[in-house]
Amino acid sequence: MSVIVVTGTGTEVGKTVVTAAVAAAARAQGRSVAVVKPAQTGVGAGEAGDVDEVMRLAGDVEGVELARFPEPLAPATAALRVGMEPVRPEQVVEAVEKLAGAHDLVIVEGAGGLLVRFDDDGATLADVARLLGAPVLVVVPAGLGTLNTTALTAEALRARELEQLGVVIGSWPAEPDLAARCNLADLPEAAGGPLLGAVPQGVGALAPTEFRARAASWLAPRLGGSWNADAFGAAVR
Repeated sequence: MSVIVVTGTGTEVGKTVVTAAVAAAARAQGRSVAVVKPAQTGVGAGEAGDVDEVMRLAGDVEGVELARFPEPLAPATAALRVGMEPVRPEQVVEAVEKLAGAHDLVIVEGAGGLLVRFDDDGATLADVARLLGAPVLVVVPAGLGTLNTTALTAEALRARELEQLGVVIGSWPAEPDLAARCNLADLPEAAGGPLLGAVPQGVGALAPTEFRARAASWLAPRLGGSWNADAFGAAVR
């Protein structure tokens, strides 16, 4: 894979930390990596955004942010409220294709979920994935309620004939409850795709060197790691 699109089943599910982990695992394999954030919302000028966090955690990666809107809203609404031009899927594709010519892997991290609107035409991250012909990695919560939102996201991907790479749990709790433990078995069925990792809760606070050293242990081989779903499930039951 030369391009991966990362989305979530909603906001605050761990997309940025998962993106950083995938980038770190790729760098550990000697691959050059770029990360693209089409639209950063809820961050003011001069403040660190998601791309900055990925670069801090993952290390030597190139980061590109195409648009920034200060209010924590969907990109289309955030752009409209401040009178700025929204980001368009074609702009994202142009940036990604340029980066793909110089890097082994380009990761596109969306804002919110798959169908959050980018512009007043109703374009979404799904349109970006379609234009790129890139697989989509879905970041999901661990606990109660995740099966429904995971299944809905998977259904939206299938309806658009987009490839789902799999799902990663974006914040695995230190003491998982019954729902979280059961979801390890149920998530692949809800997603219609494999479970490709479980990133421990709070790892974004690790020192960057420790984060990079451990990242591969949270991700399955498909994402450059060593994590095994069956072994992980057996260990937490």
